[in-house]
Amino acid sequence: MRKIEGIALAVLASAMASGSALAADLITIPTSTPVEMPLHENAGFDWNGFYAGVMAGGQQSPAEEAQYALGAQAGVNAQFEFYLLGAEVAVHGLGGGAVDTSYGQILGRAGLVVTDDLVVYAAGGYGIDLGAPDEQDALFGGGVELAVTDSMSLRGQYLHGFSLEGENPKDQFTLGANFHF
Repeated sequence: MRKIEGIALAVLASAMASGSALAADLITIPTSTPVEMPLHENAGFDWNGFYAGVMAGGQQSPAEEAQYALGAQAGVNAQFEFYLLGAEVAVHGLGGGAVDTSYGQILGRAGLVVTDDLVVYAAGGYGIDLGAPDEQDALFGGGVELAVTDSMSLRGQYLHGFSLEGENPKDQFTLGANFHF
């Protein structure tokens, strides 16, 4: 009996030793060679940098009633992750009311990049009638801008002018196209 127990212990010990060795020594056969795949990042539209464009729209005020507007704007943007900061100057001619005049504005913009090609922003700044009557406004509003090519975007914007000098608050609605450099 003692001899059978000794043989059984020897078989058990050798089976345990060989089992752990087999588990640690798996043989693998490579099915392909490692090749680096070229990565193409779709970075989307680059909102950073300078832009210039044209706009058309209208302006409504109690003194001048409804007027149409045609003009141009130029500005600069800086994108930080999904935030956008910018500054813009614009001038547009106003016609169709009691007095034809031109209007200039300086705006700051802060927005969110919703998708690679879409920005929603708030705007605020200063506006001034460049002819008679002498009126100055604090401007607040916002807009949406959509990139349609690698260097062009379309936008819609609304601004309300709170009278600083003069008694004529304004509502501006514009549609525009910007070319980014």
